[in-house]
Amino acid sequence: MASQHYTLRQLNLMVTDAIEMSLPDEYWVEAELSECREHGGHCYMELIEKDEHSNTPTARASAKCWRQTWVMVKPYFERVTGQQLSAGMKVLLKVYAQFHEAYGFSWIVSDIDPTYTLGDMARKRQEIIRQLKEEGVFDLQRDLTIPLFAKRIAVISAPNAAGYGDFCRQLEDNEYGFRFEVALFPAIMQGNQVEASIISALNSIYERISDFDVVCILRGGGATADLSGFDTLALAENVAQFPLPIITGIGHERDESILDMVANTKVKTPTAAAALLIDHLKRVLERIEQAESFIHQYVTQRISFQKQHISQLATLIPTLAQRLLSEHRHRIDIQESRLPMAIERYLTSQKHRLESLTLQLQGFDPQLLLSRGYSITLLNGKAVRNPQQLKPGDEIETRLEKGTIRSVVKS
Repeated sequence: MASQHYTLRQLNLMVTDAIEMSLPDEYWVEAELSECREHGGHCYMELIEKDEHSNTPTARASAKCWRQTWVMVKPYFERVTGQQLSAGMKVLLKVYAQFHEAYGFSWIVSDIDPTYTLGDMARKRQEIIRQLKEEGVFDLQRDLTIPLFAKRIAVISAPNAAGYGDFCRQLEDNEYGFRFEVALFPAIMQGNQVEASIISALNSIYERISDFDVVCILRGGGATADLSGFDTLALAENVAQFPLPIITGIGHERDESILDMVANTKVKTPTAAAALLIDHLKRVLERIEQAESFIHQYVTQRISFQKQHISQLATLIPTLAQRLLSEHRHRIDIQESRLPMAIERYLTSQKHRLESLTLQLQGFDPQLLLSRGYSITLLNGKAVRNPQQLKPGDEIETRLEKGTIRSVVKS
């Protein structure tokens, strides 16, 4: 049996003394959050470091930020980054080592540098933007045009969000009396479920795509932090390739999100989205009124011109009529003077033609042939050209120059 032994608490106190002596300072450490949760006003974190090539964890540690520090660190971090601390985020923490005899070892967080996280977020954003451009989808939404009469609006928003209510009221109470049709597609607009929820809403809209002119993605009335859900590749790809123009009004106080970048039109707030739609219809109305004014003015001018033209024609008609009558009378006189000569020429030509035809007919007169010694044999008044036409008993007639012979065929 060992001559000396320690209680667990004594041993842990020895570890505490050793750590305090060997690690007396505070240290800035780079890490990725694999877990981050609040409880009792404190923040509990699980830190991880991954191999940059294989993405395999190479180190793990627990960290805590006590309430008195967390109440100062948290709002500052969210104000600078526009996001809440969450799993997957790269952070730069100021920590010191602590070994508690009852709870074991932990790194205690005394400060967080939000600019480091901003840099990592910017790097991730740039990587997503680069990939969207390589895929050729980054500018697809901007190739779409908001329809002239964009009145059927599909809205993606949290149902009870103040921003959605403001959006609907502004559309309804517009000073021009425009009437909009708004259909809500509920979605979670904050937290880790933003991406999946909005994509699901877009799929629902797509199933009824012929019912809508434009889509509005709205977020308002909530915290300005935790907007990372709007900076994801999958959501950006779905929005960029959606066949209807998409307007975003998600209330950023920081720079635009990737969702804003790929949308057809971005505004800061839901009320600004409503104002945009109202102003769009106002411009269309102004174009219609301008066209109406132009058409009225053009038609008035054309009527005036045609009246003047008709009036001018009315003054010219008597003169033109007299001139036409005089010209036709002159042509009739000329034709009358030419008519006797034309008739005489026509009659002479017809007389010559008749004489020529008479001579031709005389050449075909059978009597002329008979006078030359020829004869013609007839059967029933028709000339016989072939003896086979005859049969015994037929009575034939032979015509000569000086008379006719009637015969009966015997054989």
